[in-house]
Amino acid sequence: MNRIKYADLNAKQKENYNFQKVAGVLADYGFNCIKLADDWQGADFLAYHKDGNDTLKVQLKARLTVDKKYSEKGLHITFPINGTWYLLDHDALVQLVDKHSNFLNTKSWQVGGGYNSDAPNGRLIEALKDYALEGA
Repeated sequence: MNRIKYADLNAKQKENYNFQKVAGVLADYGFNCIKLADDWQGADFLAYHKDGNDTLKVQLKARLTVDKKYSEKGLHITFPINGTWYLLDHDALVQLVDKHSNFLNTKSWQVGGGYNSDAPNGRLIEALKDYALEGA
C-alpha cells in the first residue's frame, strides 16, 4: 500500500478523509460517529456518546469556519489547525472569534455571512485550547 497525499484528493475525498480522521479521535472520547448523506439540520455527521447522554450534530470543516447559517442551531463544528482537531459549539466559536480576532469585522462575515481561516492568530489558537481533541 502507498500513503496518499491529502493535497491530491478532490473535495469529496478530502471530506471523507477528514471525517475518518476526526471520527477516529472522537472514538477515544467514547463517541460513535455516523456520517450523514446530506447536511441534516446543518450537520455532516452525528456523534453518539457511549453513555447515551450526548448526541452532537457536527459540521465538519477543513479549516476554522464560522458562518451565520450555522448560528443558533445547536451545531458543533470540528476543524483542524496544525494537525490538531478542535470540536466546539459553533455559537461559542463565534464568541471566541469575536473576542480574539477581527474576522467578524471583515466584509466576508458582514456581507457574505461567513469567514474561514487555516491560519488563525495565536491568541485565538490559545483560546481554543480547551476544545482541542487529543490523539489527533
